[in-house]
Amino acid sequence: MLPPLTRLKKVALDLLFPQWCIGCGREGDYICGSCRQALSVIPLPICPGCGRPQSQGKLCPECVDWPGDIDGIRSPFFFDGVIRQAIHELKYRNLRTLVVPLAEILYDYFKKNQIPGEVLVPVPLHRKRFRERGYNQSALLARELGRLSGLPVAEDCLVRHSYALPQARSTSVGERRENVAAAFACRDGQLQGREVILVDDVSTSGATLNACAGVLKSAGARAVWGLVLALEL
Repeated sequence: MLPPLTRLKKVALDLLFPQWCIGCGREGDYICGSCRQALSVIPLPICPGCGRPQSQGKLCPECVDWPGDIDGIRSPFFFDGVIRQAIHELKYRNLRTLVVPLAEILYDYFKKNQIPGEVLVPVPLHRKRFRERGYNQSALLARELGRLSGLPVAEDCLVRHSYALPQARSTSVGERRENVAAAFACRDGQLQGREVILVDDVSTSGATLNACAGVLKSAGARAVWGLVLALEL
């Protein structure tokens, strides 16, 4: 329960800046209960690697052909509908207050699925894109998820040193992998021997998460899992 002063501040902010559901426009929450129930949940069973639906619950053909460095990617939703709109509002329209409800949704999924990890690491932005946007949405999600879960957040160890097109603009899996090849670096060995959870908003092909995982494992991380809000098919 929130402290009395915090609750009073929240009431005052809600009066001055009422929240409207980004899905249906209903006043009250940024994602109302009805729209939350209608989110496109990824059904079980899933591929243990990429986290996409797989009828046998075994590695899908793509993960068999390209095992990669990431131990697995997990996500509650497909990247469409309200969750897509919410991520776009957060990422491109500066609606940073969406971080709290989105992180709460991600935390619910994290608790139920027991994803192994002892430290959260957000996927970094290149400094040029950070200057353009003014913030890293993945870092905001990781901080809030860290607050909810009690896990520490390491924001300063993984960096992106090459600027590339957004993954959504790449047309093929091969192009996406090439787009992020050698894009990341690890500054130090603070994650040596630790289980890491990479936090991001969307995974398109898994190429970005895999590139990050490779760098972290080269720096000594024992395991690296990806946790994202949505998977794009």
